[in-house]
Amino acid sequence: KEKTELYVLEAALLLEAGYDQNLRKKHWFIYTEESVRRERLESTSRGYSDRKNYRYDTQPESGSVFSEKLYPGDRQQQRDRRNKTTNRRDTMRLCSIASGSSGNCIYVGSDNTHLLIDTGISKKRIDAGLKELEIKGEELDGILITHEHSDHIQGLGVFSRKYEIPIYATPGTIAGIQAYSRLGAMPEGLYHVIHSDESFMLGDIRVNPFAISHDANEPTGYRLECRDKSVAVATDLGIYDAYTVSHLQNLDAVLLEANHDLHMLEVGPYPYPLKRRVMGDKGHLSNELSGRLLCDILHDNLKHIVLGHLSKENNYESLAYETVKLEVTLGDNAYKGEDLNMAVAKRDSISEIITV
Repeated sequence: KEKTELYVLEAALLLEAGYDQNLRKKHWFIYTEESVRRERLESTSRGYSDRKNYRYDTQPESGSVFSEKLYPGDRQQQRDRRNKTTNRRDTMRLCSIASGSSGNCIYVGSDNTHLLIDTGISKKRIDAGLKELEIKGEELDGILITHEHSDHIQGLGVFSRKYEIPIYATPGTIAGIQAYSRLGAMPEGLYHVIHSDESFMLGDIRVNPFAISHDANEPTGYRLECRDKSVAVATDLGIYDAYTVSHLQNLDAVLLEANHDLHMLEVGPYPYPLKRRVMGDKGHLSNELSGRLLCDILHDNLKHIVLGHLSKENNYESLAYETVKLEVTLGDNAYKGEDLNMAVAKRDSISEIITV
């Protein structure tokens, strides 16, 4: 307004002795990292760097502030500061934010790159899970979609409209996503076509998509590698073969489907056609088949096993856990079920954060 004076202060000054405690309510201020303030003080120039761009973010209740928005080139600096704070170096993390027949969302990341596999839950739940991981939605580098069924994409529309994170999926999966009636309008340019057996890099993570047997357009599982670490997510597969096993060899951690108990499914409430679908070659892995697949990929350095995508109606956590353990114990391998570091992913909450 006319004759209105604007005072711009460094936020650090508000903490200095002698300043009015109500100053926040009367002035605009810029928050600046201590390291940046020191750099300015030690340099010949006191001006702001061209690397930074500030926008107004009005908050009437608590005063108005300038908040910093990083250009893409500054994202690495932001990560370096976070890594320095959390002492994370040369590691990968795997965490199920949600896993089950009602919704799936898995986080996989390194120190510098952060990815989601599927967004089958609400944006609110995804954000809550990312908060536990000390990551913001806008810091994600990509969303990998396994297939177009609603329990894997129902949160994609709202989440994408908010953060505009690149989406990676096969041509068939992208077509299925676009045909999903509840998706809503999507920002332009987010879809990136990938193909099974054609690896690509996202940040410092190599993504290896591999085909899976499921009743979807063009479904994939994912193996992710960063330097000498590797993890994989393999759910929604009715059967497995030598091809599947080859993509799950020499892992440090794996999230593996254990969808149903065969007896519970047979006598349960599902209509007969749905039972046939779930048990079919393009359905889901039973607890027994999950255990047998695990026998084929076990090795001394597979330190973390997570059982996921459990059916709410046809399985129990303890049943899946004990059945897979028994299959390993009885299997033709050198391992016993009680030797495994194995957990079951939670359906409605974030599971343990695995670091390798």
